[in-house]
Amino acid sequence: MPSWLPSIPYPPARVDGYWAPITSTIDWCEENYYATPYSAEIVNTLTNALFVYLACKGMYNCYTQGHDRIFLLTFIGYLIVGSGSFAFHTTLKYPMQLVDELSMIYTTCLMFWATFEHKRAAPIPLLLGVFVTALALFITGYYHYLQDPTFHQNAYAVLTALVLTRSMYIMEVNIRPYFRRRREGQGKVAENGGIGEKEQAEERRKDERDVVVIRQMWFMIGVGLSVFLGGFGIWTLDNKYCSTLRRWRHEIGLPWGILLEGHGWWHLMTGLGAYFYIAWGIWLRHCLNDRQDEYELVWPSLFTSIPRVMRRTQAMNGANGHAKRMM
Repeated sequence: MPSWLPSIPYPPARVDGYWAPITSTIDWCEENYYATPYSAEIVNTLTNALFVYLACKGMYNCYTQGHDRIFLLTFIGYLIVGSGSFAFHTTLKYPMQLVDELSMIYTTCLMFWATFEHKRAAPIPLLLGVFVTALALFITGYYHYLQDPTFHQNAYAVLTALVLTRSMYIMEVNIRPYFRRRREGQGKVAENGGIGEKEQAEERRKDERDVVVIRQMWFMIGVGLSVFLGGFGIWTLDNKYCSTLRRWRHEIGLPWGILLEGHGWWHLMTGLGAYFYIAWGIWLRHCLNDRQDEYELVWPSLFTSIPRVMRRTQAMNGANGHAKRMM
């Protein structure tokens, strides 16, 4: 370990913090109450501030840009995830653990409903709503009965994988020109006896536009998934090599040891990845509604800004940057 770095020793962990005793079924790798008696895991607590910030940005974007209400509700759920995690890591109390973990399930259920009900004829949206509600209640009751974090983690992973896979399938089938044309067939030609030059030019413009949109979307998916899975990998290493990481933290001291708090990195990276996913869902919904000419992705810089979906008129008028084209 680089002992030449200027540092201060880690204070000893404590068991008599303000929120003691611990009642949660999980106690993470960060040592308890070493920084302040008022927060059990200070790094794991403060890294949830990113959730709050991104949730507020997302809710404001939904409100000002006219996105579907389901995405505003999703960002509210995202805010509850961050706030619940903040409270959980501060207190390590079981009720706060449930707020943290179950809000992840409920927010994903909202995205599940939004993904599978779109453009479905009645009563499919209602039946899907009943199914998703029943599923959320089942996961809640069974998890509380088992009190096994592995069940929660598996349920969250399965729900997320289903929604992500379905969304990517819908994106390709409905937006990529090749698949869209195969799906639509030659109805227009058969009905109109052919398409004129003006109509052909407009079709070519839409095809070129949608090819760019698909490339941008896949780039966004790639970045979001890489960040999310990278956070998951760090979280796994943090759990597996906790004793080694604790020893290294004490060897290098503060503040450098904070960089070895793997669960804190999990918060930052999965929070950012989840935001990317919701923003992509908003953009995908507008494209499925044939509103590509009205909305665009605004992402001025890959490393210093976050993607937003905005009305083209507002984006072109200088609303904090221009649309980044990922070719």
